[in-house]
Amino acid sequence: MPIVSLEEITNLTIRALKRAGASKLMAQTTAQALVAAEAEGLGGHGLSRAALYCQHLREGRANGKVKPKVIKRKGGTALVDACGGLAFPACALAVKEVIARAKRFGVGYVGVTNSHHMGAVGYHLAPVAEAGLVGLAFTNSPPAINAWGGKRALFSTNPIAAVFPRKNGVPIVIDLSLSEVARGKIMVAAKEGTPIPLGWAVDKDGNPTTDAKAALTGSLMPIGGAKGAALAMMVEVLCTAVTGAAFSFENDSYFEPGNKPRIGHAILAIDPAALAGSEAYSSRMEVLIEAILRDDGVRLPGARRQKSVAAAREQGLTVGDALWSELQTLAAKKS
Repeated sequence: MPIVSLEEITNLTIRALKRAGASKLMAQTTAQALVAAEAEGLGGHGLSRAALYCQHLREGRANGKVKPKVIKRKGGTALVDACGGLAFPACALAVKEVIARAKRFGVGYVGVTNSHHMGAVGYHLAPVAEAGLVGLAFTNSPPAINAWGGKRALFSTNPIAAVFPRKNGVPIVIDLSLSEVARGKIMVAAKEGTPIPLGWAVDKDGNPTTDAKAALTGSLMPIGGAKGAALAMMVEVLCTAVTGAAFSFENDSYFEPGNKPRIGHAILAIDPAALAGSEAYSSRMEVLIEAILRDDGVRLPGARRQKSVAAAREQGLTVGDALWSELQTLAAKKS
């Protein structure tokens, strides 16, 4: 398996996306996000998604030539239209908008509509933390989780993420889906032909399954049972009903022929300076972190990912032979 630098794999992914019809901006922002996820050890949201994005660009399920735009502003809020393109340029614009609003009003809430797969949600919050702000992000995607008591996939895994900046330390990043496991992990298992643990998903008939492919056409189990299903509904409303985006059940699967995604995202930013004050916030955060780390064996959220990124920067990324070959083919293929 080849070991490649982050720069090399990013450039290769950019070429693949541009060959499929993405603009320079869309290709760059998307490739950077995919490589960042891969470096963090999040293979389900990393380079394995490149082929899918290229397929959607070629099929017209994502428009590679559009430029996102802000279509509404009011006080601490704004709405960004991704215009049917890949999500990453729109998310970058939304982050820029939400930071500006939080700095001005103390809090900002920016939605994105008519979008595509957002990738690893926590990735988008890094600039929020760099600005000294607390951030939360939400997204939906095609249906994956059933309403509690139902069999039909209705909500997506509806991941949520949060970032908490620190004065003299790396930010605390929390990033999780509301299913027992991220759909990306099941996608990787389906691609590799390996079984999944019982309890992760049910098939289209509502039967528990260890078949990853059957899981992708069935439903994923929510975390915490009924509570997880309720949280999934909450996220659905926050990133779709208030942005005008399509609900999860109105979107077709990414992995089969279907309609153009109209996914919704939302980003919330809070300026601690507008509340207790930046110094008070930083001080209280360190008290909490010290208390958490007092017990042996405790790891702060995001710590493992940070170690993975440091290793990737120093040593490069190990890319599976099949994935490396796929990326090279995509980079050479004309749209």
